[in-house]
Amino acid sequence: MKIKNLALSALLIAGSLSLSAQGPTENWHHLDMEKDGVQGMSTIKAYEELLKGKKSTTVVVAVIDSGIEEVHDDLKNVMWVNEGEIPGNGIDDDKNGYIDDIHGWNFIGGANGEINQDNLEITRLYRMYMEKYEGKSADDISKKDKADFKRYQDIKTAWQESVDNAAPLRTRYSEMLRVTNLVIEKLDGSEQNTENINGLGISGEGVEQTLSIIVRNVEAGRKLEDLAGSLQGGVDYFSGQLDYYYNVDFDPRNIIGDDYSNAKETNYGNNTYEGPDASHGTHVGGIIGAERGNGIGMDGVADNVRIMTIRAVPDGDERDKDVAAAIRYAVDNGASVINMSFGKAYSWNKDIVNKAVKYAMKKDVLLVHAAGNSNQDNDTTDNFPNDSYKKNPAKKASNWLEIGALDWKGESNSPARFSNYGKNNVDVFAPGVDIYATWPDNGYNAISGTSMASPACAGVAAVLRSYFPALSAADVREIIMESSTKLDWDVLLPGQEEGGKTVPFSELSVSGGTVNMYNAVQMAMARAK
Repeated sequence: MKIKNLALSALLIAGSLSLSAQGPTENWHHLDMEKDGVQGMSTIKAYEELLKGKKSTTVVVAVIDSGIEEVHDDLKNVMWVNEGEIPGNGIDDDKNGYIDDIHGWNFIGGANGEINQDNLEITRLYRMYMEKYEGKSADDISKKDKADFKRYQDIKTAWQESVDNAAPLRTRYSEMLRVTNLVIEKLDGSEQNTENINGLGISGEGVEQTLSIIVRNVEAGRKLEDLAGSLQGGVDYFSGQLDYYYNVDFDPRNIIGDDYSNAKETNYGNNTYEGPDASHGTHVGGIIGAERGNGIGMDGVADNVRIMTIRAVPDGDERDKDVAAAIRYAVDNGASVINMSFGKAYSWNKDIVNKAVKYAMKKDVLLVHAAGNSNQDNDTTDNFPNDSYKKNPAKKASNWLEIGALDWKGESNSPARFSNYGKNNVDVFAPGVDIYATWPDNGYNAISGTSMASPACAGVAAVLRSYFPALSAADVREIIMESSTKLDWDVLLPGQEEGGKTVPFSELSVSGGTVNMYNAVQMAMARAK
């Protein structure tokens, strides 16, 4: 699933609304603590003081995501172009197995359309096991199937709990939205204030709690139309969970036309790069490489980069077959860095992804992956895909970086509240809160997530591979981690509110630090001497 920030995360069903503090400057992730007083990645400082006048080679960064608006004014000049293909002639000119793959490929599209929504992996697994075990007891199961049956029971329990949680939340958001829209209607343009709202005489079961939330929002200066928009987002989110994520009767895979049972199959899909919703992928691509210095929008991290778009992530969980095929496509078509801003709690076929990771490692390609937005400890909770590609979890891929999200607020709030962490399984943090970047329809938007932290780091990796081409993927990984800025103070453990549990920032990742491009370039320069 695209690891994205949810608008509804601000809304507390218990009856209060958390309103965000005033945000940072739009380019905070490029700033420097010493010069600007903001814990960014010192990108601008690196360009001005270390890289000015230096030669670089063009580096291809593959973005495996939901799709990218390749004609965006800030991206169209930095999109990867497959010079071996003649656009629109319907022929696989370069004989790489993909017809008219000019800017990349789409592994979740086919002759029958595009996949937008899909299940979560837990639902797919539950559906698979249902066919074999539904209605059976432990006494009916053979010895060789005992472990599988136990997994089925665990998955069924977790799936049912998720459905049971989503249904009442959709009802609650729908009711709050109904009351909010009723207040807007009855005010009929009158000033939105406490006195006018209380004077409307709206009553009914459960209405009082919603009215108190509405009043608190108005008193905090929020327009009711904006509140209604957030509530609609909540309704849509939980409706999506029930209609698609956890719906065992919904399976859109026939759209693709592939043999889903054949995990090694790679030549399927189409060349529709944008897909039904390219918001997430467009934002990620812009963070990495939006054209620098063109006077519009924002600047990407990397200045001599080409963005290859590979669509493999729906609104739902990505499929291991598609991820493996996407990694191999990126490697075979010249990517030096692959960004993967997605993740899930269950894996259908981890082995096929492991083999793709090893293939990328053999070909010296760096994989950068978002750690996830569940404020969980990845050392104790599953998060896929990951860098443990052998049966021994201690054996990790040397070409993999796992990225947590840094907040611009600093000090005790340095890690993003939503970010996953892990002393052993998250490598380093990077800016991931209120990141302003490209958006579809030639727009820009500021959103949050480890999805944003990962491309920030991938951009730095691209810079290192561009200016110091002798560095291997493993070298770049090592430099980014060793050169990270070590934050030597205690911070709120992700998921904790103010006054909650604190831990040393150094305990949240392997490196104990946050990505710093200036430091990384300095270290690369020293190694190059």
